[in-house]
Amino acid sequence: MGKFIITKRSNDDFQFNLKAANGQVILTSQGYNSKSGCENGIESVKKNSQDDSKFERKKAKDERCYFTLKASNGQIIGTSQMYESENGMENGIESVQNNAPNASVEDETKP
Repeated sequence: MGKFIITKRSNDDFQFNLKAANGQVILTSQGYNSKSGCENGIESVKKNSQDDSKFERKKAKDERCYFTLKASNGQIIGTSQMYESENGMENGIESVQNNAPNASVEDETKP
């Protein structure tokens, strides 16, 4: 089962990573000013990851593939790693769809 990991960036913003069962990061959030904003982002990923139309498939300048996951309002709530192929990217999307809904949340910002 996947899990969301909440961490703090060097600028004190909160962010989360969604990790697959094998520990690989499959989605990274933007920075949030508050922990509650970060937690809301996690809930948005859980909900929106089940709608394939919320995934935007993209290509970087170096031709590697990646995707973003958007909320209902069109805001990006997560970005994938870079993939060497479209097939790899599609597997990443499938992994988010499979792992996000029931993923646990670990808060690494607590002392």
